[in-house]
Amino acid sequence: MSEGLRLPKFSLGVGDRFAHQAKAQLAACVMAGEAGVEVVPVWNKSNREHTIIGSEPSQTRVEADAAVKALQWTKPYFLDADHINLKTVDRFLTPCDFFTLDVAEMIGQPADAKDVAAFVARHPELVGTVTIPQINQPFKTDVAFVTAVANKFLAAVQDAGKIYRYLVEKKGEGKFIAEVSMDETDSPQTPVELLIILAAIADEKIPIQTIAPKFTGRFNKGVDYVGDVAQFTKEFTDDLATIAFAVKRYGLPENLKLSVHSGSDKFSIYKAIHDGVKKFGAGVHMKTAGTTWLEELIGLAEAGGTGLEIAKEVYAEAFAHAEELCAPYATVIDIDPAKLPKPEEVNGWTSAQYTSALRHDQGNKAYNPSFRQLLHVGFKVAAKMGDRYLKALEANEEVVARNVTTNLYERHIKPVFLGK
Repeated sequence: MSEGLRLPKFSLGVGDRFAHQAKAQLAACVMAGEAGVEVVPVWNKSNREHTIIGSEPSQTRVEADAAVKALQWTKPYFLDADHINLKTVDRFLTPCDFFTLDVAEMIGQPADAKDVAAFVARHPELVGTVTIPQINQPFKTDVAFVTAVANKFLAAVQDAGKIYRYLVEKKGEGKFIAEVSMDETDSPQTPVELLIILAAIADEKIPIQTIAPKFTGRFNKGVDYVGDVAQFTKEFTDDLATIAFAVKRYGLPENLKLSVHSGSDKFSIYKAIHDGVKKFGAGVHMKTAGTTWLEELIGLAEAGGTGLEIAKEVYAEAFAHAEELCAPYATVIDIDPAKLPKPEEVNGWTSAQYTSALRHDQGNKAYNPSFRQLLHVGFKVAAKMGDRYLKALEANEEVVARNVTTNLYERHIKPVFLGK
């Protein structure tokens, strides 16, 4: 890993759907540096989001570069082609230097029987008693088990290999960071399953610098973690131990780290992440930290006047089209329709009432997770407003930026990276 782009130890995946908040987001990373920890930004925006908004990855690049120049940021920063595959990658080739290889569709698709047999034969160390340092209990496996795991994941890893080689062909080796996403599967990988996946990735010669496994619990968009925190803690630390072992055993990049596809705002597990990373001296990529689009709405509502009117209009439209907006995100939202206020009620709200319902402050009785999740998936409404929404952001830049920066630094960077 001496040559080529290298992802630093701590990185923060941030979305900027309307390409107006890169400076405000970067300001939070500057504050982290002032507090004594380097956290580098990775701006991520998926093909789906670009398609819904009608934007291009090149616009994200322009905004990120301008922010870096304005704040005189001299540390690394990256643009993530979020969840790409061979069908969607081309538009991201020029502007992006970080690629999340999404192989979800291939997980569970049986690999060629000869490939599976060859993999099992190549890795006798995975059969029998498998001891991973820093995990107390050795694992017992047999040929049937390793074959079954390879059958579930090998085709997906081979697919990642195809995407990776295509990127090398188009961009050149060492010119981008590769992440493999394995979080969209039915159940969390055990340490041995993760080890098998990492062995397969090493066989494919993909120099991944981050991997996103599946964890227990629900990672709904923009709201807190729902699940057993103790179980998450065990899985997270076991994964850290497995990665450290696999790096040495299979020659994977020594800076390989976990990526937590959080869906943002998983406050309950931030202490576990901080403590685990500290214990292992490991890095972490906290992906989708802080829902910037919701902070824009909070800023507009806080500003009052036209800003508040637009925030209310976005909710009314989202409420009217809830089914259509929620459908693509059905697996990562839990909205109770009975808890959604009627638009007529919201139209009578003050700035404080709107922001109290939307801002993720669990100590505030007015906070409404269903209201928040509907607005989270409602960015399409703002996209349809076009210039009117963007001009409102620009007119209220100061209050919006303050909310974006404060949210990222206080609620995400401090607990995850500083342990505060």
